[in-house]
Amino acid sequence: MSASPSACQPHPALVSRAEARPGVAPSYLRLTPSGEADWTADPEAATAFESMREAARAALRLPAAMRAYGLPIGRPH
Repeated sequence: MSASPSACQPHPALVSRAEARPGVAPSYLRLTPSGEADWTADPEAATAFESMREAARAALRLPAAMRAYGLPIGRPH
């Protein structure tokens, strides 16, 4: 049995970081033109990655203290 075509398609994603303090709004990675990490509360202003794989790679390149992770864009809940 083969996988459905949508299962093989990359899905756009963002990088988000978890704050250590409860009640703090999430922030999203925005890469500057020079490639530096900047953070924004607006997911629309964040850098959109081509796939979860690319978002996860970007998150893993950040310092571990940031606790960043990939987050799919526009996926059904």
